[in-house]
Amino acid sequence: MKSNKLLIQINKPIEEVFSFTVNPENTPKWIDSIVKEETNEWPIKIGSIYKNQGKDGNWSEYVVTEFKENKMFVFTKRKYNVKYIFRPTNSGTELEYFEWVNNGNLEEPFTEDILKKLKEVLENE
Repeated sequence: MKSNKLLIQINKPIEEVFSFTVNPENTPKWIDSIVKEETNEWPIKIGSIYKNQGKDGNWSEYVVTEFKENKMFVFTKRKYNVKYIFRPTNSGTELEYFEWVNNGNLEEPFTEDILKKLKEVLENE
């Protein structure tokens, strides 16, 4: 699989969903494979660097390559890219998660369960 696209509806305003998702302190709350995440600057912008530590102790580094407040952002790590797109709905926010690789296959594609956990955490805050 070269790409993976998921959609989820979250019953929270777009500003809340966006700010929660880009805040590195929140990532371990909804992505079980990440134990810690940090960024080199706040607020983030194009060129900001995110580092996250997996359960195996290894660190990964991603660069923000696109950023539009409350609309979308893209992280890039060599051949791997992930784009979050936020759309307002009558009941809150539609989040589109899209990940792809320039060549080869996705090693560990996101699952609906990960986005369901994000929805649950956000809606119970």
